Amino acid sequence: MRLFIGDDRAEAHHDVEVMDASGRRLAKARLPEGVAGMARLHAMIAEQIGEAADEDVEVLVGIETDRGPWVSALVAAGYTVFAVNPLQAARYRERLGTSGAKSDAADAHMLADMVRTDSHQLRPIAGDSARAEAIKVVARTHKTLIWERTRAGQRLRHALRDYFPAALTAFEDLDTTEALELLAKAPDPASAAKLTIGQISAALKRARRRGDLTARATEIQTALRAAHLGQPEVVTAAYAASVRALVAVLAVIGEQVKTLQGQVEACFGRHPAAEIIVSQPGLGPILGARVLAEFGDDRDRYASAKARKNYAGTSPITRASGRKRSVLARFVHNDRLLDALMTQASVALRVSPGARAYYDRQRARGVGYNTALRQLANRLVGILHGC
Repeated sequence: MRLFIGDDRAEAHHDVEVMDASGRRLAKARLPEGVAGMARLHAMIAEQIGEAADEDVEVLVGIETDRGPWVSALVAAGYTVFAVNPLQAARYRERLGTSGAKSDAADAHMLADMVRTDSHQLRPIAGDSARAEAIKVVARTHKTLIWERTRAGQRLRHALRDYFPAALTAFEDLDTTEALELLAKAPDPASAAKLTIGQISAALKRARRRGDLTARATEIQTALRAAHLGQPEVVTAAYAASVRALVAVLAVIGEQVKTLQGQVEACFGRHPAAEIIVSQPGLGPILGARVLAEFGDDRDRYASAKARKNYAGTSPITRASGRKRSVLARFVHNDRLLDALMTQASVALRVSPGARAYYDRQRARGVGYNTALRQLANRLVGILHGC
């Protein structure tokens, strides 16, 4: 006996429909999020099983997410859970009707029907270990904070360019410790011009810079005191207040990035596959943790190296119709995974003679830089799968 469940989730509730193999609706309900809702779902399923409890019963659930306590509870109950891509769900919805009508109950019906007819085309949620899930949590948060630091740094750069361009000349990298300290102390041209060599040198020492600190401090002071076009005093004051806030945000994010980096390395180091992953060219503890987090550690998740490459988004897609044929990069992919794999390929060019030789062969054939790098990343994914 097989039952098919469509679960359209919201923040506080789930619209659920139970369907049999013929497509007949057996039950539907709106369940609250949490333990009470899960208990009611189990009761709905038990009621439909009834006298067939002694038979082999398979419950297939379609839901548009692969994470969270609700999904974990479904998997723990022994149900086969399919995390349906929202884009797939939208396309399937168009198959059922062309009016454009949409409701939560209708989406639950659509998801149930989708797993009934197309479960062979869907990917069940992988049985990753708790260690892999923990690595995913800290690795994703770490990368998110790095992205946020970049965005905050760009906002700071744009603000300085509009009223204090001399600061951009003085500090090549705005998120360094000394740049943030000096900009917090002197966020406007007038106060920055008053900074002494001693104050600047002290900031460089606290940032643990090496070399001729006096010479570097002199360069910074000269750049800060250079003549430049400015803004009216009241506008400059407003910009200075904004810059001071952005500097504080960058300082906090920087501290948390360092803290989480230690957590990522610690979690990754305890995983049994860590040694194998870091043996791959271009992968260290941080990149390795990101790759493991996004691929997961379920050995049965990918049927072949090609399946892993397709999931990674490194393998190309072919479009052919009549006499027209084109090979294109995959634009629908896991952004975090592809970012980690492309970074791995870039590092591998410097540390692996084999990777460099493969990349150079692609370039010699006339392949562009980005395409050759993606091809190298695709090759490295295949090697990783073989391990």
